[in-house]
Amino acid sequence: MTTTFVLQHYSHKRLFYAPSYHCFGKHGKSYKLKNLCLRTREFLLFHLLSCQILEITPDKPAVKVHDLSKSFKIEKSRDSKQPSRVDSVKQVSFVANQGEVFGLLGPNASGKTTLLRCLATLIAPDSGSFEIFGVDGVKHPDIVRRLFGYVGQEESFDKVLTGREHLKLFADLYHLSGSELRHNIEAVIQILNLEEFIDRLTGTYSGGIKRRLDLAIALLSRPPLLILDEPSVGLDVTSRSIIWNVLKGYRENGGSVVLTSHYLEEVDILADQVLIIEKGRVIAQGRPRDLKESLGGDRVTIRIKEFTPLDESKAALDILLKSEWVHGGNINLSLGNAIELVVSSGDMVANGIQKILRERGFQVFSYTQSKPSLGDVYLAATGRTLLEADMVGRDSRDPKRMKKERMTI
Repeated sequence: MTTTFVLQHYSHKRLFYAPSYHCFGKHGKSYKLKNLCLRTREFLLFHLLSCQILEITPDKPAVKVHDLSKSFKIEKSRDSKQPSRVDSVKQVSFVANQGEVFGLLGPNASGKTTLLRCLATLIAPDSGSFEIFGVDGVKHPDIVRRLFGYVGQEESFDKVLTGREHLKLFADLYHLSGSELRHNIEAVIQILNLEEFIDRLTGTYSGGIKRRLDLAIALLSRPPLLILDEPSVGLDVTSRSIIWNVLKGYRENGGSVVLTSHYLEEVDILADQVLIIEKGRVIAQGRPRDLKESLGGDRVTIRIKEFTPLDESKAALDILLKSEWVHGGNINLSLGNAIELVVSSGDMVANGIQKILRERGFQVFSYTQSKPSLGDVYLAATGRTLLEADMVGRDSRDPKRMKKERMTI
């Protein structure tokens, strides 16, 4: 992997990239450089001008977050006893390695978007720190912005421009020119299957095509890191599959990804590491396989009837919890009061559990048994399913506060 140096020109604060010149010296020192041709269509005179060289090497993590916290002021009535601020992110720490997909999993209102907006330097954290490829994002936000492509939850396209015109606009903002501009535009169009739509007005695009164009813009400058907020939320199967394949290919070519999601399947398929957060706090962290194996046993979902009364499910659960095979359980309200159990592994468990229920007069409408999932990890850590937490979080969101957060720069 080629070592990259990011140069900050102190005379006008603009940033430029240079190829791997190891003769520049060691990391962190100032140097006086002679004339150097960079990606600006012109020669810039660096003679007698001091530049700080920040070295990006393969041994540094893509993202390193330490005790990051962020809160927001909320409006309240005079007689309200609610706090004047709400903690969105509370002392979150994690390390995302280069060449991996790092997944942030959690329900609505868990702090995922706020955390990513801090990493994207759209808002400043109240406390804590983060680094991107070893560059301090709090002290040097102007530098780290050149190191990643960002896709937020909401697209912001001009509906009177075509997809290609958007790509050319952002290529200019990235200071791409000549053959590099043309090559990168055609490359992102091809890998995201946008050939059919790229010359149409974006006002005619479906949600899935807009999301693919968003990702194409983020990939234009070939950044070493992608920061993606819910990249496949609400998408059709085709668009979701395309985005997943692009992210897998990007990782295989050495790229790093940090993404948020409340889709268990998406994180399980894509992520090499996962961080599960609830109410702004970390509740579990590690590789998906390790987190699931740490739970032990199998997972069973039982429905007594197609639409089971809650009191009937509770009565059946009380009986099952006394069985030697059952180590824990709860009622899943979002699945029609289904009974979810943690049981011992083995072929005899299913027959034994169903026999107990029938002997006590309960029917078994459906019975499924499987290995632990990330949903089970979340359930074990919080005592409720991700879907239940998602519905609670969605109901608790304040539209006015969310609008203010999005407008905060």
